[in-house]
Amino acid sequence: MESQDNKFSNNITLAALAAIILGILIAFYYSYAQSKNQINFLQEEKAILVKDLTLMKADVDRLEARNMVDEIEIQKSKQSVERLLDSVGRLNFTIEKLREFKSELRKLEARNDSLKLKNNLLKYTNTVLVDKYEKTQKEIQVLRAKSSSLAEAESLQRRKMKELNEELKVKKYLVIDNSRGNGARVKGGKRIQTNKASVVEKLDGCAVVGKDMSAAGSEKIIYFQFLGPTMQIIEDNANTITVNGNVYSKRVEFNFDGNQREVCSSISLPSGSLEKGTYTINIFEDERLLSSSEFQLK
Repeated sequence: MESQDNKFSNNITLAALAAIILGILIAFYYSYAQSKNQINFLQEEKAILVKDLTLMKADVDRLEARNMVDEIEIQKSKQSVERLLDSVGRLNFTIEKLREFKSELRKLEARNDSLKLKNNLLKYTNTVLVDKYEKTQKEIQVLRAKSSSLAEAESLQRRKMKELNEELKVKKYLVIDNSRGNGARVKGGKRIQTNKASVVEKLDGCAVVGKDMSAAGSEKIIYFQFLGPTMQIIEDNANTITVNGNVYSKRVEFNFDGNQREVCSSISLPSGSLEKGTYTINIFEDERLLSSSEFQLK
């Protein structure tokens, strides 16, 4: 009887041990299955993180190669990406680590987007600068063409001036022994000399040309220039003569026989148009002043 009780007790003990072992095996299997699912999930997330970080590193390297963004900011982003890649490849993942890396990845993505935006802005700025540069180059070419034309015109002017100077050096001018000027008015068809400014209708000018037999038989041209008290040029019937930029009151032509002779001419103006003061008469030949004298009108 006692033997049967011991046998029964042993069977119960064995059954209990078997149940415990089975429970341990079931718990271990369940834990193993859960851990395997978690590991698979972490492995997938790790692969996604590595892919995103690799793409981001490629963007940073591309920006660095183009040298379009601030170098310090690129280096900072590049170091952060490489550090995170090393961490992802080196560490055993946990859920907490995954969250930490995802948070860091979001920050890096935001910084990478900022770098792309700056890169686009710099591209636009570079495009504007290129357009301005091309426009400036075209303007420079136009200015160079104008400068070349101006240089040619200046060269031509200098050449003409040189030729004129050479001509002036060899030309022999008339000698004016004396010159004079006075006012006159016409009354009853007769010319009357006067120095009263308010009634003057004409200004007379005379030049005594000196003897020069070497110029005998030649046609000569001289210019009378009458100047008022304020040195303004007085016109002949509202007309003037302009030669090479010089303005004269009257052109006088005569045949010179080589002997001394007096050459006179006059200009007409409205009565009462002159004021009191000192007047000047200048005698020119080919832009060269030969004589100058003054006269008074009261």
